[in-house]
Amino acid sequence: MWFDAIILTEDAPLPITARFSCAMTSPATHATAEGTARYRDRFADRPGHFRQTQGLWLSSIGLGTYLGDPTDAIDKAYTQAIGRAVELGCNVIDTAANYRHQRSERAIGKALKRLLKERIIQRDEIVIATKGGYLPFDRDLPPDRDRYIRETFIDSGLAAPDDIVNGQCLAPRFLRAMVEQSRRNLGVNCIDIFYLHNPESQLRTIGRAAFRERLSAAFDALEEAAADGLIRFYGIATWNGFRVAPTAPDYLSLSDVNALARQERGMKHRCRFIQLPFNLALLEAVTLRNQVVSHEKMAVLEAAAHYGLSVIGSASLLQARLLDQLTEPVREKFNGLTTDAQRCLQFVRSTPGVTTALIGMSHVAHVEENLATAGIAPLTPEEYQAVFA
Repeated sequence: MWFDAIILTEDAPLPITARFSCAMTSPATHATAEGTARYRDRFADRPGHFRQTQGLWLSSIGLGTYLGDPTDAIDKAYTQAIGRAVELGCNVIDTAANYRHQRSERAIGKALKRLLKERIIQRDEIVIATKGGYLPFDRDLPPDRDRYIRETFIDSGLAAPDDIVNGQCLAPRFLRAMVEQSRRNLGVNCIDIFYLHNPESQLRTIGRAAFRERLSAAFDALEEAAADGLIRFYGIATWNGFRVAPTAPDYLSLSDVNALARQERGMKHRCRFIQLPFNLALLEAVTLRNQVVSHEKMAVLEAAAHYGLSVIGSASLLQARLLDQLTEPVREKFNGLTTDAQRCLQFVRSTPGVTTALIGMSHVAHVEENLATAGIAPLTPEEYQAVFA
C-alpha cells in the first residue's frame, strides 16, 4: 500500500513530500507481553504497580510531556526526566504531535535512543503513546501561522479547508501523515497507542451526523495503519467528551465509539484505549452516569470495562493546581506518602478501572518524587472509599 505523506523536518521550514511503501517498512518493534513482563519483573518490590491490559503490562504511573515552553532547555530536561523515569519503573510515556510544537515527541525519541543504545531497556518493554488531530507547528510558532497551515496541510493535499475545525483535522490523509511524522519524531517503527486528540472539539461546529462520518473515516485510516504495522492500538484522548452530560454539545458516547470501531473491523478492531482527565477535583469518570450500555446508565469507567477499553487517566494533578490544596483530613487517608503530588497519584492509580495515572514530569527531581509512590501499595477498596468520607 502506497501513500504520499508530508514530513515536517526540523531542517526544512516547508513541507517535503516523501513516498512510503508500507510493504517495505522495517519489521515493526513495539511493546509486547513478553517485553513488558520482563520490565515488570525488574521491579518486584513495587506492589500493584503494574497492570495487565490488552496483553501488556503497564506501569500505574506514566510520564506526560504536555507542559513546558518550546525551548532547548526544556527539551533537555524532558530527555533526562524520561531516562530517569524508565530507570525507576515507569514504562508508559505519553505525548502528542502538537505538544511543544513536536519537541516533546523528539525529546522522547532522543531519550529512547540513549536508553536502547546503553541497553537499559529493550524496545518491547516500553509503551509509547502519542496523539494526532491538531495541526502541529515545527519547533516554534511560525511568523505567519495562516501561511504555514495553508502550505503545509492544505496546498499539500493533506486536508481540505473544510476538514480543519478549530485547528484540528480528522481527515484520513492527514492522520496517515501524522502517524508517519510521529514515528519519525519518536524514532520508532511502530507506535503502541495512537489517540485521536480531543475530536469532540469539532462537534459544536459540524454537528453529530457529520462528526460520526469523520470519526468513522478516521477509524478506518487507523485500522489500516495498524494492519500495516505502523501502530499497535488506537483510541480517543479527550478533555471534555467523556466528562459531560449527554445533552452537552461535545458529549461522546462510548457506545457509539465501540459501534464505529466494530463497524470497521468487527471484534478484531484495534480501538482499545481511551484517555480522559481524572483526579481528586475532576471525578466525573466515576460519579457521572453519562453512558448508556444496554439501556443501563453507568459511569465512563464502568462502560469502558464493558467494551473492553483500557482507561488512562490524564491530569492527575490538574496541571499542578491540586498541589497544596488537600485538606489535612484527606492527607491522613494516604499512609506512607509525604507530598500532595504522591497522594494525588495514589488516588488516581488506586481507582478501579484506571490502568495508568499520567503526570507531567520534565524534571528529574519530580520523577523521583512521583515514582516513589509506586513503592506503596495502592489503596484497598475500603481505604479508597474512605477518601470520599
